[in-house]
Amino acid sequence: MISRRRLLKTSAATGLALSVSSIAMPAIAKGSKIKLGYVSPQSGPLAAFAEADKFIIDGFMSSSSGKEFEVIVKDSQSNPNRAAEVAKELIVDDEIDMMLVASTPETTNPVATTCEAEEIPCLSTVAPWQPYFIGQQGNPGDPGSWAPFDYSYHFFWGLEDVISVFTNMWGQLDTNKSVGGLFPNDGDGNAWGDPNVGFPPVLDKLGYKLTDPGRYQNLTDDFTAQINAFKASNVEILTGVPIPPDFTTFWTQMKQQGFTPKCASIGKAILFPVAVEALGDAGHNLSSEVWWSPSHPFASSLNGQSAGDLASGYSATTGRQWTQPIGFVHALFEVAANVMGRVSDAGDGDAVAEAIGATRMDTIVGPLAWDGAGLPPFAAKNVAKTPLVGGQWRLKDGGGYDLVIVDNQTAPNIPTGGKMEPIS
Repeated sequence: MISRRRLLKTSAATGLALSVSSIAMPAIAKGSKIKLGYVSPQSGPLAAFAEADKFIIDGFMSSSSGKEFEVIVKDSQSNPNRAAEVAKELIVDDEIDMMLVASTPETTNPVATTCEAEEIPCLSTVAPWQPYFIGQQGNPGDPGSWAPFDYSYHFFWGLEDVISVFTNMWGQLDTNKSVGGLFPNDGDGNAWGDPNVGFPPVLDKLGYKLTDPGRYQNLTDDFTAQINAFKASNVEILTGVPIPPDFTTFWTQMKQQGFTPKCASIGKAILFPVAVEALGDAGHNLSSEVWWSPSHPFASSLNGQSAGDLASGYSATTGRQWTQPIGFVHALFEVAANVMGRVSDAGDGDAVAEAIGATRMDTIVGPLAWDGAGLPPFAAKNVAKTPLVGGQWRLKDGGGYDLVIVDNQTAPNIPTGGKMEPIS
């Protein structure tokens, strides 16, 4: 299918006259505000990822840079099909100049794929780079067929980073190295459990035994089969990447069935205080990857705020505890402002995409550069990596939890606040 942008280019080259009523013209930002589309899962099972969106967008719009922009927000409803639909609405109906999208492959991938087809520059985050890049390929199982994108760019960490962080945390404890894998049938779960690029080959090389009961469907209400498999293998370490409601169901059923591992390092599900608080006291010493925190030694390029200042500002404004997506959603708008400040026409998608790829800047999540550092050649153009450390949730006197960074071997410039402790 020919994209709207390509049709306009072809028509201009051939001198074909087009009726304005028959095709939406691209936005020309000269003398008008630059239009940014933003998509995230504001409702549904992934809604915790978007909890801080309004705070971040309001802050951006009130900044000196934000006055140049209009931000049009859409909810993916935690549904990939809906994510693609609203992306198309932003491109065709709202005529955005650039797309921003955050939070899990179920949202980032359909939006980025739509933008690539429509030749609209897109910047995404909060999804490991493997499910983002490989998940959008025509044949994910054939590395020889993988091709870089022209309009889609991404910043986050990769599976290699979270595996290093998790195994570094496990190395602080005395265990039998028997690991249970809780991997759903979605973009993250299939990537984490992949026998080639996921956890299995690395764990095998490090001497861990992985028990993987197979993929389950999101919003499953009975995890007895998985729990029995972990019991049979004498699992002392649990890992996986379930959505928040599924982990609450699993952990509750696991406790009811008399099984408790020595440690549980879980991606996605326990990133947020509200998800851990839903477990009551049973969330104590659960561990997770930490991609951003108030103690990260980085500052915003928009207003000079430190990570700590941004987190405390969120709590003061909303009355809620800080969450990790705050920093990364803020960074999306940092990059957008930086990129648009380096192009003469925000409506020129080719120029904007080229400017994203040339970005070298410091942000509140750390330095960003699409220079291929730490990446295989096939992903070097489209991905910029960010640092990752590991943390544990600690029950506070009087209730609630603090996330304490307990391992920083992969990013020593991010300070720790304690050591790994076993689940009791």
